[in-house]
Amino acid sequence: MTATSTVAAQTPYQARPGRAVLVTGDLAELRGPVSGTVELPLWLFWYPDRTFDLDDPATLRWMYQTVLREASRPEDLTTFVNGDTLVALWPDLFLPRGVRQAWEDRHPVLHAAAAAAASAPAASTTAASTTAA
Repeated sequence: MTATSTVAAQTPYQARPGRAVLVTGDLAELRGPVSGTVELPLWLFWYPDRTFDLDDPATLRWMYQTVLREASRPEDLTTFVNGDTLVALWPDLFLPRGVRQAWEDRHPVLHAAAAAAASAPAASTTAASTTAA
């Protein structure tokens, strides 16, 4: 009998040539830290200083982009990514097309978050122009 991971699975999409995207099966499994300082392991981030201050929004986004792009085992995701934070950050993350597509295919809530963020400026502009008229 072969054990399969319910936590994450590789997808047919690629983070970059030769690297399949790893996607968690359930966002609730992602219980990574949401504040403080985190040091990523060398296999995720190859710089001498691998620490990220999660209380700085730009650094938090940078770490999530790195982990989502470079994760090669389920523990990479469950250790460093938080599901609620991922949903909140999703519209602002700069990710390779394959990474974004793989995660949105598996978790429609991420696609919905991106769509809502994309339509929000248009809705506020429309409301402002209607009010001005």
